[in-house]
Amino acid sequence: MPAEWEPHAATLLAWPSNRADWPGKFQPIPWVFAEIVRHLVPGERVRLIVQSERREARVRGLLARAGVDASQVSFLCQTTDRGWMRDVSPCFVVRTRNDRRDLAGVHFGFNGWAKYRNWKRDSEIPARLASELGIPLFRAEWQGRQVILEGGAIEVNGQGTLLTTEECLLDPVVQVRNPGFTASDYAEVFRRYLGVTNVVWLGKGIAGDDTHGHVDDLCRFVNADTVVLCAETNPRDGNCRALCENRERLEGARLETGARLNVVSLPMPEPLLFDGVRLPASYANFYIANQTVLVPTFNDPSDRVALGVLAELFPDRPVVGVHAVDLVWGLGTVHCLSHEVPRAENGD
Repeated sequence: MPAEWEPHAATLLAWPSNRADWPGKFQPIPWVFAEIVRHLVPGERVRLIVQSERREARVRGLLARAGVDASQVSFLCQTTDRGWMRDVSPCFVVRTRNDRRDLAGVHFGFNGWAKYRNWKRDSEIPARLASELGIPLFRAEWQGRQVILEGGAIEVNGQGTLLTTEECLLDPVVQVRNPGFTASDYAEVFRRYLGVTNVVWLGKGIAGDDTHGHVDDLCRFVNADTVVLCAETNPRDGNCRALCENRERLEGARLETGARLNVVSLPMPEPLLFDGVRLPASYANFYIANQTVLVPTFNDPSDRVALGVLAELFPDRPVVGVHAVDLVWGLGTVHCLSHEVPRAENGD
């Protein structure tokens, strides 16, 4: 499984259609999506899932008003339930033989984060995308059943190391994806289907995370041996203890080479609440595109600090803030909504 900063053939997005994801705040969401697309298309194609041909016509008009180069956008009509592409897309893997780089998809099961009922149409997306891209799709199975796994639950460096959390994958009671699975079971699944030889287990995710511990709101690779980890300095904040514990784990962890990781602190914004609900506002939910890094921002003093930290870590591409105060009411932001398609000889 390649790292996110490796060359993309495209970025996958699903145009927002489920108003219940942003109750009372849906109106600005399409415009946030348009802004995301506008920043992506100079560097890569955007493959955009829409609900129908009629909806496609409306989206084309909105993108045109936002100044998007439509020649870089491909539309795919497919009904969805929620459309959070990080979690419902196949995981893409590549194989290089005789200087040819071939792409395939790994179909992990999706069950609405073991929490929601409206997920069956989203679970059909991997097969449709594999057909559209013309690539093989492998069903991930272990112990005689399909493995449930969302893309936001894992993070890789493209060299064999994977990050995940115990809260998401090993909790035996809350939002259980694969009942009875152990860390050893997951290690074997990751080895067989993603080429992973080294798993680093973190503890808990951040407060407000509806997924119960996705790592992409917490800790991300920025190169093969460096991660950014969210840090909370306020001891009264609910994130402080968990984030400190995760830093201790990372400081004792090893890469696939046996080397230590470089750990860079990424600030947390002040707690963001709406309708009495704490939202999973995190700068770690950024997306690394071919020619830019898109970072959620929250009208917070730490926005500038976070953008600065990431700009130093990605000197080869501009780091751009995406206003996410409304977007995060859907309980996810830029990384949750997107998924890269790695560049290969096939699948473009």
